[in-house]
Amino acid sequence: MKKVLIISITAIISIIVGLTAGYFIFKEDTSNNVEETLPKPEISDGIRGEQFGIDKNINESTIDEYLGRSDSVYRDMRMLKDPGNYEAIGGDSYLSGFVEGFEVIPLPYLTNVTGLPEEVGETYTGETLFTQDESGNYVANYEESMEILEAIFPKDKNIFLMCGGGGYAGMTKTMLVALGWDENKIYNVGAYWSYNGNNKVEVKKTIDGEDYYNFSIVPYYNIDFTTLHEV
Repeated sequence: MKKVLIISITAIISIIVGLTAGYFIFKEDTSNNVEETLPKPEISDGIRGEQFGIDKNINESTIDEYLGRSDSVYRDMRMLKDPGNYEAIGGDSYLSGFVEGFEVIPLPYLTNVTGLPEEVGETYTGETLFTQDESGNYVANYEESMEILEAIFPKDKNIFLMCGGGGYAGMTKTMLVALGWDENKIYNVGAYWSYNGNNKVEVKKTIDGEDYYNFSIVPYYNIDFTTLHEV
């Protein structure tokens, strides 16, 4: 009887020690996986906020601090080659590089683009998922338009938007909010052309004095309009 009692007490002590250790291990693991709460979207002062809607806290200067979050998606709204003359305003019509972690989905494929600087001229005028009418409403052009948009921009995630100068990103946020997305989960993080962080992926290469663009390394959302059903 005495031997059985000793074994039982030893077993109980082992269980207690195991549970205690497990508690602290679990606590440590979960605390390491907790992601810092994001600041609420806040428009920058001056022209960056008024004209482009670039965020005051999370932008091209600070985005490196917010990369790789499991609760967020990262979208670059530029075309691989934009018909607009962005060189006229100091930019690049080609997608010369991007921030690592961002995936490219051209805004001009999502909706018609208006309000560009006069110097840029016209951008893409082909097929789009939606058309913004004169009243500012976004009308679906295909039965699958909303489904595609929700797949690219999950409503349960924070959405970080970037482009060349901030304009396409701002237009994208305007469209998403108008179509039912939560504006407090969408951040216009500004201009790749002004990004000097540590996560730049170079697409543009210069070989023997000539520029080349290696678009094969770009994570890209392709919308095949030929497979969609018009409304």
